[in-house]
Amino acid sequence: MRKRTRTLAATVCGVILLALAATAWGAQWANPGLLIDAATLKANLNKPNWVVVDCRDLKDYVKGHIPGAISLGKRAKKALRDPTSRVFKDVSKYEKILGKAGIGNDTNVVFYYDGLKTLTDATVAFWIMEYLGHDKAYVLNGGLDAWRKAGNRLDKKPAMRPPTTFKAKVVPSRLATTEEILRIARGEAPGTQLIDSRTKKEYQGKDIRAVQGGHVPNVTKNISHLNTLVKVKDKKTGKMKATAYLSPESVSKAFAGLDPNKRTIAYCQTGTRSTLTYLELRLLGFKDPANWDDSWRVYGSDLHANNPIEAPNGVQYYNFAKVNKTLKKLQKKVKKLEAELKKLSGGKKK
Repeated sequence: MRKRTRTLAATVCGVILLALAATAWGAQWANPGLLIDAATLKANLNKPNWVVVDCRDLKDYVKGHIPGAISLGKRAKKALRDPTSRVFKDVSKYEKILGKAGIGNDTNVVFYYDGLKTLTDATVAFWIMEYLGHDKAYVLNGGLDAWRKAGNRLDKKPAMRPPTTFKAKVVPSRLATTEEILRIARGEAPGTQLIDSRTKKEYQGKDIRAVQGGHVPNVTKNISHLNTLVKVKDKKTGKMKATAYLSPESVSKAFAGLDPNKRTIAYCQTGTRSTLTYLELRLLGFKDPANWDDSWRVYGSDLHANNPIEAPNGVQYYNFAKVNKTLKKLQKKVKKLEAELKKLSGGKKK
């Protein structure tokens, strides 16, 4: 009898595992067209109504880029934001930047990156284009890595597009405001889902990057942007590490349990990592996604506002004294090394 029970239990478990596997492998994007693969990009590369934007720094662009791709002169998240990493309040600035770059309202725009470092530069650009009402913005999945692995070459010759006209049709709902977040924090917006895209330590207030550590009350889910990416085994350490690729399986798993029909807002430290979350929500078919551009750097540093904050062990403050002490020690070490290098170089001259 026990043997039959164990056999039945094993069979049931097997069926459940197979069902879960089938669900995972059967995951698909609701809006697959937002991600471009290398083959699709190559097929459209030379079409006049397609513009490819290298989201890296200019110094990296000139070393080698996708043929015909343009540069915005600096990393996309810097070129498309003001010095404090905020979205331009004056939309006409975007119209000038994009028009000068040869991007018009009918232009298909593909943003690409190179690895995890610049992945969110591409997603910042994608989110801003969607905020501006442009419905022809895409991201090259895997970035330059995917382009190279497909056997395609790079070019060092800078490219420019003839200037054109871009007119913004701003979609306000795609930019969440701090006022809206405060309503969530106070329990006044129960129908809105809030995603914290930072690391677990940031969320818990152990890794403090603003004046205060912690998270916004009533967060629906803490989903680090790194946990949504495809992972591979590191050959040196043997541990799984995140790559700069997106798959419906990994993203669907990370966002399981959320309601795609509800308004869903993502935030992080500077509203940068959360633009990746925004793209993922769009890929999954969420009806009303948004990015909170102010994010924790503003919310957690505004002491006068007395914003509601939660943390497992109570709200902790950034230790300026400790950091300043560490910086002084580093400065002394640097000076000592500089002095030693000066002696060595002087000795060589003799």
